[in-house]
Amino acid sequence: MERHIRRAAAENGVPERTEAEAEPASSVTAPEPEPSGELLDGATPQSPVLSPELNAARFVASDSGSALHRRLEAFEDIVDSDVGDTSLNRARNLEREIGLRQIYLKFDGGNPTGTQKDRIAFAQAMDALRRGFDAVTVATCGNYGAAMALAASVCGLRCYVYVPAACHTRRVAEMEGYGADILTAEGGYEEAVQRSREHAAREEIYDANPGGDNTPIQLKAYGEIAVEIYDELRDAPAAVAVPVSNGTTLAGIHRGFVSLYRRGKTSRIPRMIAGSSPAQNPILLAYMREAARCDDIKPERVRETPTNEALVNWHSIDGDHALQAIRGTGGFAESVPDRALITWARKVRESEGLDVLPASTAGLAAFARRHRQEQLGPDRYVIVLTGRRR
Repeated sequence: MERHIRRAAAENGVPERTEAEAEPASSVTAPEPEPSGELLDGATPQSPVLSPELNAARFVASDSGSALHRRLEAFEDIVDSDVGDTSLNRARNLEREIGLRQIYLKFDGGNPTGTQKDRIAFAQAMDALRRGFDAVTVATCGNYGAAMALAASVCGLRCYVYVPAACHTRRVAEMEGYGADILTAEGGYEEAVQRSREHAAREEIYDANPGGDNTPIQLKAYGEIAVEIYDELRDAPAAVAVPVSNGTTLAGIHRGFVSLYRRGKTSRIPRMIAGSSPAQNPILLAYMREAARCDDIKPERVRETPTNEALVNWHSIDGDHALQAIRGTGGFAESVPDRALITWARKVRESEGLDVLPASTAGLAAFARRHRQEQLGPDRYVIVLTGRRR
C-alpha cells in the first residue's frame, strides 16, 4: 500500500516525508496562529497537546516496525489517558442567570485539539491502523482536520487534509505541524469531501470523512459523552443541549443514552435539544417545518461568518439521525443568531471561567430561550460545550 501513498503524493504535488520526519517529537505543542479578523473562529488546542508522559507510548504506536498488537495497545493507552473523560461541572452562576437550578456544563473543549472532534478522529485512526492502512484522508474547515492530523501522527499514519478554497482557517499551520499534507479543494466543504473520498478510493487510503461506513464508529465515539455524563450523575439528566451542524454529535450522545437505558443503567432517555444558526442548517429547518427528513439547502443560501461556521452547511451528513433523536425524545431545536452566540460565550467566560467558541454555546442559547418561553421544570440539565477558545 506504500506505493499508493507515494503515487498519491506525487500526483498532488506533495513531497514525501522522510522516516525521520514521521517520528513523533518528544512533546507536541501546537503552533500559535497569527490573529486575523478574516479567519474562521477555530478552536484552540491544549499546550502541550498530549501529556509528555505518553511519549513512550507515542513512539510505539507510530513505529511501523513494531507488531500491530503492540501499536494498537500503545495507541489505546493514549486515547484512554488524553481523549474524552472531559469535565462536567455544575454551573451555579449560569443557573442564576437562566433561573433554573441544576445546570451542568460538559466541556468537551478539554480534548487535545480543543473540540469534541478528537473523539471521532482517534476512533477513525484506530480503525485505520487495525485494518492495515498507511494513510487517512479527510476534508475540513478546521477543527476536524486538526484532530485527524494529530490522531494520524500519533499512530504513524500519513494524513491528507482537503481544505476548501473558500475556507480560511488558522488551524492549517497546526495540521502541518502534526505532519499532515494540506490540499486545497475548489468550492465549499461538500466539494472538499468529494475530492477526499475520490482520493481514498483511487489510492486505497482510509476515508475518515463523516457518513457512510464511518457512521457507526463516529456515533459510538460520541456515545462516550453520554457514558461520562452518567458516570458523574448516576442517571440521565432531563435534557441534553448540543450545538448541531452535521448532527453527528447529538445523534451519538442520544445513541449512548439509549444504550445505557436498555442496559438498565438509567431511568430515562433525556430530551435532546439542538441549537444552530437561523435558516442555515437542514436539521433546524426540518424540525421547524415538521418535515420527515432533512432536505438539502441551496448552497447559495448559506452564509458563513467567523462565528457561525461550525454550525452551518447545506447538507447535514447525519441530519436524519439527529432529527429522529430530537423528535423521538420530545426534544426541540432553536435558531440562534451570531449576536446571541457571542453574548452567551461571554457569559460562560465571565460566570463559569470557561473560554468557549461562540458556536459552542448554540445548545445553551437554545435551552435558555426555550426555558424563558415555557419554564422547564426543576430537574438536572446538561449543556454540551464543544469548543475551547483562548
